[in-house]
Amino acid sequence: MIRVPVATPSRSYEVLIGSGLLARAGECLGRFLETRRAFVVTAPPVRRRWAKVLLQSFSASGIETSILEMPDGERAKRLSTLENLAEKLVKQGADRGVTLIALGGGVVGDVTGFLASIYMRGVDVIQIPTTVLAQVDAAIGGKTGVNLMSGKNLLGTFHQPRAVLVDPSVLETLPSREYHAGLYESLKCGVIGDPGLFRLFEDRRREILDRDPAVIEKVIADSVRLKASVVTADEREGGLRQVLNFGHTIGHALEAETRYTQLLHGEAVAWGMIAATHIALSTGKLDSVTAGRISNSILGFGRLPRMELKTANILKRLRSDKKTRQGVVHFVLPREIGKVEIASDVPEAIIRSAIDEIRKLARN
Repeated sequence: MIRVPVATPSRSYEVLIGSGLLARAGECLGRFLETRRAFVVTAPPVRRRWAKVLLQSFSASGIETSILEMPDGERAKRLSTLENLAEKLVKQGADRGVTLIALGGGVVGDVTGFLASIYMRGVDVIQIPTTVLAQVDAAIGGKTGVNLMSGKNLLGTFHQPRAVLVDPSVLETLPSREYHAGLYESLKCGVIGDPGLFRLFEDRRREILDRDPAVIEKVIADSVRLKASVVTADEREGGLRQVLNFGHTIGHALEAETRYTQLLHGEAVAWGMIAATHIALSTGKLDSVTAGRISNSILGFGRLPRMELKTANILKRLRSDKKTRQGVVHFVLPREIGKVEIASDVPEAIIRSAIDEIRKLARN
């Protein structure tokens, strides 16, 4: 088992990584649940495949657990879902001593974390992510949130978990599209701060696509280490943590513009990374060879979904993004593999050009 520490001012915890850990969850997490009743929040597909394994492990350790089910998918990431779950907790007698356990992908993790941060003014949460995206990114760092129709994650809190348990073996049953979508978030980690991880994607693409257990565990562990180091240095996105938003500025706008129905989050981030790379190249911050490596690595994991976009609509979405300050849109731009910078001086003409570029690619 690999242990990756995360140390923030509000809480220090560990990310536990290892195949088969889900069946040992009671043993691994029991110390956090000795005097607490646990509620497992999950979505129907995950419940059908993995809830029994988790509950049996908890039962064997003498931990009392109950299941709370929420709808699946990005469209469930709304305040109404939060309210419905909170009502269920009250009806089942959940008090301030309860612990919530998020069993699922990024949506389940974000909603459960947000619920934990506000239920009775705050209860503990443990993250057990079951998708690549959640294992390498969403479950770590304490960001929680739900969407508005106006944009993604505009309501939320920072609420660090007590622990994160990552079992790469659960990815064996993940649909191919969701698996690939999560890989883009891991590739992002390579671009922003880990050249070795980026080279791993270049050199061992076939093994990654084939879900080779040893290679995938390394991809996940290296991604988690990068995310943990950034979160430890900057818990609340005051500076350094902004680099984790590479691809997310335009990516979030794409998700909102398509009403969260056409793109998985990782796919939107992939398009956003291509756009950000185009901006970096157009502004002279990145050389053409490196830009080609980044774009080729992204597109090498399969065709991204097609979209019908209007550039003017995406520009309007960007202005309401939570990373925009006083009307100025901020972008994370690559300078080289493993190094990025925050740019707030990108001319609108270049932003338009980047959106036009992905719009053309998305039609092919």
